Amino acid sequence: MNVKRQYDVLYHDLLSPQEVVEARLRAREVADRIVAPAAAKIANGDEQVDGFPREVFDALAAEGLFGVGFGSEVGGHGLEHPATATAATIEELAYHSSSIGAVFDVHCILSGNALNQGTDAQKQKWLTKIVTGEIVGAFATTEPDASTDLSIEALKTEAVPDGDGWILNGHKRWISNSPVAGEIVVLAKTGERMSMFIVDTSLPGVTVGTPDRKMGNRGQLTADVHFQDVRVEGAELLGGVEGNGLRQALQTLTFGRIGIAAAGVGMAQRAFDLIVEQVSTREAFGRKVGANQHWQFLLADRATEIENARNLYLKAALRLDAGNPFPEPEAAMAKLYGTRLSVDIARDAVQAFGGFGFARELAADGTPGPVEALYRDSKIGEIYEGTNEIQKWVIARQILGRDITG
Repeated sequence: MNVKRQYDVLYHDLLSPQEVVEARLRAREVADRIVAPAAAKIANGDEQVDGFPREVFDALAAEGLFGVGFGSEVGGHGLEHPATATAATIEELAYHSSSIGAVFDVHCILSGNALNQGTDAQKQKWLTKIVTGEIVGAFATTEPDASTDLSIEALKTEAVPDGDGWILNGHKRWISNSPVAGEIVVLAKTGERMSMFIVDTSLPGVTVGTPDRKMGNRGQLTADVHFQDVRVEGAELLGGVEGNGLRQALQTLTFGRIGIAAAGVGMAQRAFDLIVEQVSTREAFGRKVGANQHWQFLLADRATEIENARNLYLKAALRLDAGNPFPEPEAAMAKLYGTRLSVDIARDAVQAFGGFGFARELAADGTPGPVEALYRDSKIGEIYEGTNEIQKWVIARQILGRDITG
């Protein structure tokens, strides 16, 4: 459904450097041309390995979109503000498809940013393939009993020395992109510390399970990954130094939360635009639905909230680009606010469209429901890459300090 973009009317970007503005415009053009036509099929697809949106992924790679966050030495765009340009790109992708925004986030921010913390040899071997889309990247910290809790006590996956390499054993869960990934960056215990390893998924002992079936984000395939006596070469220890894994993981996830915040804003903007179109054209009781003060006031509130949500993620990303690897409290605020807002406005959109808003497909002519998938897709943003409750704790810790909050 084509609608007028209210961003162009209401938002005045005084934060983004010119190269970020240009990256956004480029991403929007690509998303409108490549992602939008496939969005409904992706949103309502079956979560099997062949359900991965390969054609869209390959098209984004061909357009060079995966290089926006990386340096020219690995084939990237070499921007001065790579994190901000990446976040803006994700917003534009998620405007049409939350799944594609999430695939991009995992491929470029989680796997890609983790690899960007590697040695020069690791970057040339692996990150160049992420940038070109030759392989799909994945990132594995979560386990059945360890997700938000990344303490050494909770983590069960373990790597033990074996000559000039390591033997890896463990079980990871909810690993996005894993059913089609060529490599997975894996967090594991190494003695009393944690380290990250780059694991080739074709190695003996690596088993990727059947994709999970989820409420939404059906194009973002997740699955369990088992490692049984997997021998990993010493050269695949991320960064070449043992014991840096927790910091590498947390830095990557902080960037990831900015990406998820941007995806939330993209979905919120899409839902908002659809509501504006609906209440401006649909009539009830002899007048436009938008003539009712309820919708006028609600849209005024939502427009203000979208403004704030976008500014928050841009500010967090700009701080990241300025050299702060943990730009708090902005990153936590952006993730909390942007993802909650996407759920709220998606719910508003269902209400605005009435019965059609609740429909997955109209039986009379096969028309897909305009907002049902948005409602399903938006919820995961409040959960993954650190639940919103954890984001509140991070913010509270900035206010009260660790001595009080723990």
